[in-house]
Amino acid sequence: MKADFLAWTRLSADDWYQVKLFLERASGFSMDSLHVVVGVVLQLLFALLFRMSVARPWPWLAVLALELVNETSDFRVERWPQPGMQFGESAKDVILTMLLPTVILLVARYRPKLLR
Repeated sequence: MKADFLAWTRLSADDWYQVKLFLERASGFSMDSLHVVVGVVLQLLFALLFRMSVARPWPWLAVLALELVNETSDFRVERWPQPGMQFGESAKDVILTMLLPTVILLVARYRPKLLR
């Protein structure tokens, strides 16, 4: 049963990676650019879905959770020549994904007049 689950997660990680490659090629955006765009779009979608303001932390936390799942998936699929390179790329992806959602959260929470 454990072997079946591991095989399924590996297949899912491979499939998700192929979806990401397709989106990169079809959109014309680099993978880094997609991290920036998708982070903001997901934050706004989660705020809409949860029916709450982006000033609340839940939409931000949902984006962070998905980004961490995404990076875990990447670790299962990608193999870089050096572990430091792979960890660095993963850290960069998390930063790129979360930077603008963090700015949106902080501005909406502490300087809401800027959004009027």
